[in-house]
Amino acid sequence: MKTWNLGVVGSGLIADFHARAIGDLDNAKLVGCCDKIPERAAALAEKYDAKAFDTYQDMMASDDIDVVTIATPSGFHLEPAVAAAEAGKHVICEKPVEITLDRIDAMIAAHEKAGTRLGGIFPYRFNDSQKVLRDAINSGRFGTISYAGIYVPWWRTDEYYKDSWHGTWKLDGGGAMMNQSIHMVDMLCDIMPPIESLQAYTGAIGHDIETEDTAVAALKYANGALGVIYGTTASWPGQFRRFEIMGTKGTVIQVEDSFTVWQFADEKPQDEEIRAKFGGITGGGGVSDPAAIDYENHTRNFQAFLKALETGEDFWIDGAEARKAVEVILAIYKSAKEQRKVKLT
Repeated sequence: MKTWNLGVVGSGLIADFHARAIGDLDNAKLVGCCDKIPERAAALAEKYDAKAFDTYQDMMASDDIDVVTIATPSGFHLEPAVAAAEAGKHVICEKPVEITLDRIDAMIAAHEKAGTRLGGIFPYRFNDSQKVLRDAINSGRFGTISYAGIYVPWWRTDEYYKDSWHGTWKLDGGGAMMNQSIHMVDMLCDIMPPIESLQAYTGAIGHDIETEDTAVAALKYANGALGVIYGTTASWPGQFRRFEIMGTKGTVIQVEDSFTVWQFADEKPQDEEIRAKFGGITGGGGVSDPAAIDYENHTRNFQAFLKALETGEDFWIDGAEARKAVEVILAIYKSAKEQRKVKLT
């Protein structure tokens, strides 16, 4: 079995998630890291017995690295991703894959030209409960879906926004939507038809930041269903994220990785098993502390990407798929700024 050697660009909090996830894989090894702050790269390298590179360009020049993971501030994903493609290295990139569609498209084009692979990181897609929900939707158990909405009532302190990039347009690309709520927006992109149009409002209500800490949007999906997106980092002390989906034959309410409601008109024997297995609320990391998020699904995300490299199969969250959530969020920002409905399809 091939061992994939990985290098991580960026050595902050998310890079540590990547390093731990890589360490749990039998066919992967973290061999290098870099950061604009050399001391931070050195500390991560020492912790995981890897090599600290002075720059990401030096990392790309190393023949020891097969795959690059990107864990820099969001608005600095393009440059190392393109450099990796030009060096013949695959890339798996933390969310959002970038902060504008043009920059995402440039990343995709670079890897298509090089014949390398670009993948995104959306760990929620790998929750066990998510597969159960996806199967229920795909098998038509909801009948005609009438509503699907997401809620991310999280909390971040003022201190969180005092670094050099959180809550800035240049490097965060937005606020509560682009950084925190994007996971749940991606959930809609994964399991629902495309969003046809939306109308949104945003505001910096609880924090003195240039982007938003609260946003809400009313949605219309391509199949006619309606929905809501709500995300904030100004909801002390932070509450569990929630997804609701309702149709003419069923209703499910998912709180974190669990189901508080799982009801269908055509009750099946496995429904009681699902309620028993996923009935107790689990998860909750991230509602007020980004360091509290579990990295297990990062491991599954990396594992799936490496499997796609080995088999040559398409990766579930390629660059085009990872782009979808950013497109929705940018439409929210556009609608809020222009105070009008925005069409996406």
